[in-house]
Parts: sequence; structure tokens; C-alpha cells
Amino acid sequence: MDKFGGHGHTGRVEDERLVSGKGCYVDDIHLAGMLYMAVVRSPYGHADIAALDVSAALDMPGVRAVLTGVDMEADGIGTIPCVSRPRRADFTTQAIIEPPHRAMALGRVRMVGEAVAIVIADSIALAKDAAEAVQVEYEPLTAVTDLRAAIAPDAPQLWDEAPGNVSFVYEIGDRTGVDAAMEAAAHVTRLTIDINRVTASPIEPRVAIGDHDRRSGRYTLHVGQQTPHQIRHVLATRVLHVPEHQVRVVAPDVGGGFGLKAGMFAEDILVLWASRRVGRPVKWLCERSEAFISDDHARENHVEIALALSADGRFLGLSYRALANLGSCVALRGAHPPVNNLGSLSGPYTTPAIHAEVKGVFTNTRATASYRGAGRPEATYVLERVIDAAARETGLDPFELRRRNLIPAEAMPYRTNLLFEYDSGNFERNMLSAAEMADLAGFAERREVSRKAGKLRGIGIANAIEQAGGPAGSPWEERVEIRFDLSGGIRVLVGTMSNGQGHETIYQRLVSQRLGVASQRVTVMQGDTDVSAFGRGSFGSRSMMSGGGALDRACDKVIDKGKRIAAFLLQAAEADIVFADGRFAVASGGSLTIDEVMKAGFSVATLPSEIEGGLDAIAVFAPPAPTYPNACHICEVEIDPDTGTVAFDRYVVVDDVGNVLDHQMVEGQVQGGMAQGLGQALLETIRYDEDGQILTASFMDYGMPRASDVPDCELLTQGTPTANNPLGVKGAGEAGTIGALPSIMNAIIDALSPLGVRHIDMPATPERVWRAIRNAETSA
Repeated sequence: MDKFGGHGHTGRVEDERLVSGKGCYVDDIHLAGMLYMAVVRSPYGHADIAALDVSAALDMPGVRAVLTGVDMEADGIGTIPCVSRPRRADFTTQAIIEPPHRAMALGRVRMVGEAVAIVIADSIALAKDAAEAVQVEYEPLTAVTDLRAAIAPDAPQLWDEAPGNVSFVYEIGDRTGVDAAMEAAAHVTRLTIDINRVTASPIEPRVAIGDHDRRSGRYTLHVGQQTPHQIRHVLATRVLHVPEHQVRVVAPDVGGGFGLKAGMFAEDILVLWASRRVGRPVKWLCERSEAFISDDHARENHVEIALALSADGRFLGLSYRALANLGSCVALRGAHPPVNNLGSLSGPYTTPAIHAEVKGVFTNTRATASYRGAGRPEATYVLERVIDAAARETGLDPFELRRRNLIPAEAMPYRTNLLFEYDSGNFERNMLSAAEMADLAGFAERREVSRKAGKLRGIGIANAIEQAGGPAGSPWEERVEIRFDLSGGIRVLVGTMSNGQGHETIYQRLVSQRLGVASQRVTVMQGDTDVSAFGRGSFGSRSMMSGGGALDRACDKVIDKGKRIAAFLLQAAEADIVFADGRFAVASGGSLTIDEVMKAGFSVATLPSEIEGGLDAIAVFAPPAPTYPNACHICEVEIDPDTGTVAFDRYVVVDDVGNVLDHQMVEGQVQGGMAQGLGQALLETIRYDEDGQILTASFMDYGMPRASDVPDCELLTQGTPTANNPLGVKGAGEAGTIGALPSIMNAIIDALSPLGVRHIDMPATPERVWRAIRNAETSA
């Protein structure tokens, strides 16, 4: 148990509000005089805009404005930048080709769903009706949606400034060492893997309200956001071209983020600009069918991976070649997932040489960006898949092959051969514990029982590791402010942004335990850039490391201030004051409660001039280095060969997230992450046809996991605390997804391997599994 109370939990304080309809989401906000926006979107994947006539729409009742890209250009509205560029090994950023990412098309559209006009009206129904009256004449162009086709010599070009449809070529690692390893290897396993495109689908679709105050010139954006302060900065400096204090971003309750809501979208800009044009607040609400064509997508990669092994099964070298589909433009964080978490290719293994090369490619599809894990699940997936394939090819047990190559606990801290430096971890312990929990020893018997019943049984193992709280080299800081009032209330102002994780509960509990006050007295305030002066936001499993570290320092400052005041009041030396359980005391027996000290602190006139009044405190904390949460996932499945249906028998996770502040919350994060990984592994995929038409634009076509699809997940936390933040935590938000993809797919391939199936790509739908079985039987 640490100074914050260890592993207990008392229930989440925000849940009663959120599950009883008392939450406040953006759609619950109604401003006086508010108008509504509808977006006219391109039905073509690639086309020139030959003519655009808005006159009929303007003449319709209740319509206040119809605006186009020409109007936006005339008003000097800027474009959406890429703020997270590829980082080299020395942590500097790499230049990329970044065509203008406009909020509305100007002359040409490059994806289905691109905005070509907006209608502002008195109601959403009127706005939608008028949007249908906008006349757009298109001259269709040839589209390209396939990654490999996009870089072919005769491929249609999306942007003149990006020859060959390539935005960047990113290379990192030891090419020479990998080439030598491949040459010297006793065995080389190669796989070609297509990673499917998915979308986040949070339960709360995106909503934005723009409000421009003509008197002050200030802009206010109400939006579901994970990074309100960064969005304010980009809006002010790159889009609206105003001082940052002229922009306010307010993020109320957020119904799921998953990285999607750390982005910036055209509609965020359009509602602010439209409000300035019409002089009234403007609201846009994304319906689910619209979300499929306007939300950023994620993950789509074509990968060629090779693993070199010695005769005794030691990893010698790993080669990774990938094409990453950026979509029609580079999103706010579009260049980040394909490259900036490639350190995950190291895994928990001692691989001496690793090299990676990634091409970022433009296609006539929706832009891709961060989604839970942001590159970590993709890297871990291909690594753990090629290890399983190598085990099968060499006749080694997949568990033993992994164990043989693990970094030993006594080697910590350990610098891998690709970017990461692990400060702590016990990977072998995790694997052994997971094997015991999953009864790995009894698997052969269970497989035989399944065989006799006409079923196929398989087991999949994956060791997942991630970088959290980065970026490496210069981890981002977080700011926390603690304020007291005379009634005994304590406000905690944070720059992180909860979107379902339970931050309010944890921050309350930390303050309660550190300062010895009832948690009910603590109010956590987030999501308003006018309230919290600065913040990086919540993404990359960083909130408790950075925000919790800042809160720890702020509590230290409160206690130090209190000691100075208490020393004066008790007529004692400051060094003799001890603070515990909410009281400042001296050995002689005198003591004061924190409330007594706080109230005395407000009476500045009674204190010596050298003592600062009040207990309020501000702290900023930047971790000295990232942390590396890690886990072993074991999944066991049974497949019906007649239908291709995959049924889960068991799923176990042994997770090292450092110190556990609340086991129930960690369990929820792992379970939720696993469910999202399961969705990608078995059901979800965004598909386009060759003309750029999206084929999966509703939940009728885009498969989402239901509760009945998700198995029970047995979780054991075996933390090795980190010294990289005061709480000793490593982060848990993305761990479940990272391990789920490879463990589930490895289990499915293991079940199919007796038939000679070597690999199938995600999603492993019943139809795809059934076809793999039939094809194997035919070729046998």
C-alpha cells in the first residue's frame, strides 16, 4: 500500500449522475437564440466542383445563411494542421507533405462526405431540408481507395504537392543489423498482414456548438473533447488567427472518447465561423450515419513483417515494412499512429536488431487518426502474430518460444533496440501467472474433447507492452490547482479530461487521503479552458501519471503552506510540525485541524509578512520518462467448422499497470479495451468500393460487438511500481485493446492450424473463418 491508500475502491462518485440522466453533454446545452447547422456533403470520392448554386436553399423559410468554401476562404479561415508528426530516434520531428486540410472543399472533393456547403437555419429540420436544395454539379474523377493501388505508377493523384500519393517515408532502427540477422538466421518467418480500418463509434456522437460574442470578439466552442486546451490553441493560432485568450473551449461530460475526440473536425470550425457570420450561436449534431463518413477512422495498414531466429529459437532480428492509409488528408493526429509507437515492436523481448519503414499514403477515403492505442495495437498485433507463426514453422511451443526471448526482470532498467527504455517489469512472472490462470497445461485435453465433438479448439498468447505518458524524450506536463474556500470546500482544477475513466472519483480520493478531508468536500473541475489555465488532456494512458503527479505536488505544497501557518499559530518550529490525518501537530501535544489552519490562512493581516496567506496551491508535473504498462493475455476459443462461428471458452489477463489506485476501475478499463479489440478482431471493418463509396455506413453493415459477444475477462494485476511519477502508476486505458487483437487472432489461427491455415486477416467473421476452413479442405 502506498501513501494514497493502495488498492481499495469505494465506488465511482460520478456514476450516479451519469447513469441517472443528470449528466450534461453538449447536446443538453441550449443557448439563447441558437440556430442549427446542416452540412452538404459530397456523394463522390473524387470530383471537381463544376458549379454550386445555393439560391434555392437561401429562399427557404427559416434559413439564415448558406455558406461555401469560397466564403470561408474569403474570410481567411485557416486549415487543420497535423500537430503530431513522425518523431525520429533523437525525438526531433520529421517533415511531411501536408496538403491543406480545409473545413470545406474548395474546387475539388477527395472523399465521400467532404463538406461542400453548410446551411444555418432556425431548426435542424429546416436546415436539413434546405441542405437538400443546394445544387452542386460535380465532374467525377477516378478515385483510389486501396493502399497498394494508390502508390502504383498509374494511380490517380490526390494532391499535386504529394507525388505518388505519399505524404512521408519514415524509417527507424538498425537496417544493417536486421539484414545481417536475416542472412545469419537458421529460420526466417515472414507474414503479410492487412490490418482492417475501423471507427471508434463512441456512444455519444460528436456535437459542437459555436458562439461568437460580437461585443468582445471572443469565440466559445462547446464540444466533447479529450484535449480542450490543445484545441483552443490550434483554433486560435492556426484557424481563427486570434490571440489564444479570445477562444474558450468548454467540454462538459463526454460519452466516450477513445482518441476520436482528441481530434479537430471541420464541424468544430464551421459552427464558430457560422456563428460569427450570423451573429447567433450555432449547433451541429452528428447523426450516426453521418458519423461513419465524417468521424476520423483508424488502423488501416498493409504490413510485411519478418522475424529471424537462431537454431535454438532466439530472436535475431525483426523487419517491419508498412503502408499506412492516411485517407484524403493528414488529420490533426493522422501522422501519429503509424509511426510514433513503433517501439512496441520491441515487445518484452531481447530482439537485438529491429528496423521499420512506413509510407504514409493518401487515398480517397476518410482521414485516419488516433484510436485506442494509436499504433500500439497494430505493432503488437503483427509482432505477436509473426511469433506464433514462427513457433508453428519451427515446431516450438508458442509459450516457450516467447519465454525464451523475454527480457529478464533482473535486467531492468532495460533499453530496447527500438526507442523504448523500460524502467521496470517482470514479464516472465506475468506469463507464468497467466498460464496458470488459463490452465495452459490442460489445454491439450480440452482440445481433444473438442475434436471428438467435431469442433476446433485453439489458444492464443500475446505479450503486450506500450509506452504511456510520453512522448519519449520529453513527456508532456500537466497542471493542477487546488483552491480552498471558507465554507470548507476544496476545488481541484485539472487539465486532464475524463471521458468515462473515473477521474473525478480518483482525484477526490487522492485529495481526501492526502489532506485528511472528506471526499465529499472535494469538487473536481475540468474541461473549461477559462477555469483551468492549462492542460494537455487525456490520451495515451497518461492522466494519472501526469495529472496525478501534479496533484501529488499540489498536495505537498498545501501541506508545506499549512506547516508554516501552523508553526506560527502553535508557536513552534516549522521543522517540528507533523501533518497526518488532517491535523498539524507538534510533539508537545498542540495541534490544529487543516480547517483551522485554512481559516487562519485567510486572515492575512494576523500572519507575519513572511508567511504567505491561504493554502491554495498550483503545481505542474512532467514525468522524467514515460512508463511501460505491460500484460500477458491468453485467449481460448472453440470454432464450429460448419458455420465458422467463434466461441470463447476463457480469457485471462495478467496486467502490470504499476501501483493500482482502484482495482475495479482498472478491471473496467481492461475489460472495455478488450471488448474494443474483440470488435476489430471479429466484427468491425470499414470498407470502400473502388469509386470511394463507403459500404459500411451504418450498424446494419458495420458489425459492433454486443454484450453477448464479449467473454468474461479474468484479470490479475501484478504491478511493478514505476519511479517515473509520484503515484508509481503506469496507465491502464489502452492495455486491454493492445493485447486483445493478437491473443484472439492467435487463438483462432491455432484452432485452424491443424487444417493447414497459416493466417487470416481481421475481422475473423464467421464467413471468413468458414471460407478458410473450406479452402483448406479443398487444397488438402
